Amino acid sequence: MTPTRFLPSARHPARLVVMGFGAATVLGTVLLMLPFSSEAGEATDPVTALFTATSAVCVTGLVVVDTSTYWSLFGELVILGLIQIGGLGIMTLASLLGLLVARRMGLRMQLVAQTETKSLRLGESKRVVLGVLKMSVAVEVVVAIILTARFAAGYHQPLGQAMYSGIFHAISAYNNAGFALYADSLTRFQTDAWIIVPVMAALVIGGLGFPVIFEVTRSMRRTATRNRTASHWSLHTKITLLTYGVLAVVAVLSITAIEWANPHTLGPLGVPGKLLAGTFAGISPRTAGFNSVDIAGMHPSTLLLTDVLMFIGGGSAGTAGGIKVTTFALLAFVIVTEIRGEPTVHVMGRRLSAMVQRQAITVALLGVGAVMAGTLTLLLLTDFDLDAVLFEVVSAFGTVGLSAGITADLPAAGQILLVALMFVGRLGPITLASALALRERGRRYELPEERPIVG
Repeated sequence: MTPTRFLPSARHPARLVVMGFGAATVLGTVLLMLPFSSEAGEATDPVTALFTATSAVCVTGLVVVDTSTYWSLFGELVILGLIQIGGLGIMTLASLLGLLVARRMGLRMQLVAQTETKSLRLGESKRVVLGVLKMSVAVEVVVAIILTARFAAGYHQPLGQAMYSGIFHAISAYNNAGFALYADSLTRFQTDAWIIVPVMAALVIGGLGFPVIFEVTRSMRRTATRNRTASHWSLHTKITLLTYGVLAVVAVLSITAIEWANPHTLGPLGVPGKLLAGTFAGISPRTAGFNSVDIAGMHPSTLLLTDVLMFIGGGSAGTAGGIKVTTFALLAFVIVTEIRGEPTVHVMGRRLSAMVQRQAITVALLGVGAVMAGTLTLLLLTDFDLDAVLFEVVSAFGTVGLSAGITADLPAAGQILLVALMFVGRLGPITLASALALRERGRRYELPEERPIVG
């Protein structure tokens, strides 16, 4: 079967990504079902184990049981391992293993690495895989050191406990997983900049994606030697940074303003605490999953804005989910071009191909369809309000992990639905975009043109 077929063979990179994540989820489920994975020493039911494993592999953070009290140390380590695997990407790890063992990678493995990391050049796969690993370790180590020092010095935790907590939350933050060892997530640290700021930095770096971080750091090094400036960034990097930055500013200002006097969220805090907690509340939906204020206490308009942010997500080839900021930006550029009446879409000195525009529209509309179908189904299965159900569904699809507090109370069928949404949300945009790109082919003839009425 040729790679241009919409239903690819098992060797197709997109299919391998799905199979890899599926295998990791199954393995995690089996391990979490073992009696010594739970604190009580009893076997965990399959739905709870499957939900937790999927949430970890898909770096979501939604939970049906409290992580710190339900799971044993072994169970927490399994979750941590699944988060790391999900964040780095199954195929990236497989490519790295092939590189270390054989010192070379065949064409198929390089294509697999590209599917997960979005490397633009086939020959750069080795450098990309090693770069992802180096960047991940560097960020996680730095954040873990800062958090460990703060937990030990500021909260008088024993050094071993402080180190474990620091490492766990550093990995969870960088991979945008949202798993925390505290039942209230990071609410108890909402005014502690030594905890909140490193976590925010880690989730932003992970959420922007390796291609952007690699290009920015490389550009900074070359700028220092006067060889290259930021004007030579690729269109992808420019769009990602611009859109991510604009959405972050709008989100932080809007959420802080709306929740400023809310007695259930920012109201009781001082001005510095409100600014810090408001900033975190605006950044976290991109898709970190940590929260430093009570989600259930937020104003309905804040919940709706958070829904939008979670659906958009972060950068491509990063640890964030959603339809990605580049997809959102491309749709905005298409709309502006259509309003202007221009025949082609021009962005920052470049022309966007019709194929890219169709891919963006397809990914976005299928994402909307998945959210709508999930919301409708969950409304039929439960008695919860639309606000809470929509929030939970978008959080699952966007692999965010923020919760309105209803996940644990959902019936088994509802939890299985969220499992499917997490899996589709994590892999859907990656595999769909890859499949569409590889399926592109020319026509031997064109039919007569006719214009239907629009609007």
